[in-house]
Amino acid sequence: MSPLIEVTNLTKTIKGKQVLSEINLRLEAGNIYGFVGPNGSGKTMLLRAIAGLLYIKYGSVKYNSSLFKGVIIENPAFINSFTGLENLRYLASIRSTIRDTDIKATMKRVGLDPEDTRKVRVYSLGMKQKLAFAQAVMESPPLLILDEPTRGLDSESVIMVREILYEEREKGTTALLASHNQKDISSLCNQVFFLDSGRIVDVL
Repeated sequence: MSPLIEVTNLTKTIKGKQVLSEINLRLEAGNIYGFVGPNGSGKTMLLRAIAGLLYIKYGSVKYNSSLFKGVIIENPAFINSFTGLENLRYLASIRSTIRDTDIKATMKRVGLDPEDTRKVRVYSLGMKQKLAFAQAVMESPPLLILDEPTRGLDSESVIMVREILYEEREKGTTALLASHNQKDISSLCNQVFFLDSGRIVDVL
């Protein structure tokens, strides 16, 4: 059976520096995969490449089908003059696959009030991170690519993110998770890849 995602000999050089070197992965559907390593190890670059946000010249990233993805990479941008609900409505209008009730339910699910009239410009870091998580999961994508999804969240909100990821995995969702939070990795992931200097140096 073909893997959901197959990465073959992926190598990336930026401004003369090799940021990814001969990465090979076979990722199966319905699992949560963890990516860990020190700052600059290549975690974010690898997730960007898998998400289709990085030009690939050497090697390949292949999916066994066309997949809609929910993505958090670094700091997602929102329209500061919109409320959280207005931002999610705008994003949802691109595909028009969910209703307003679905958007509001997702906001409540991640701990945001859909009736909050404050603009995103005054959101705290934690609120912006919850909004980013909401946009990633609201359309129930079969693949989640999440770079530090619990960054800036309090302990209660971190538990909430973990619980949602458990629930999504039970539905058959595949997730790729980069995190410095060891508990996120140890409690959630079926398999963990350790990166250093753009290479996978260990697998658990």
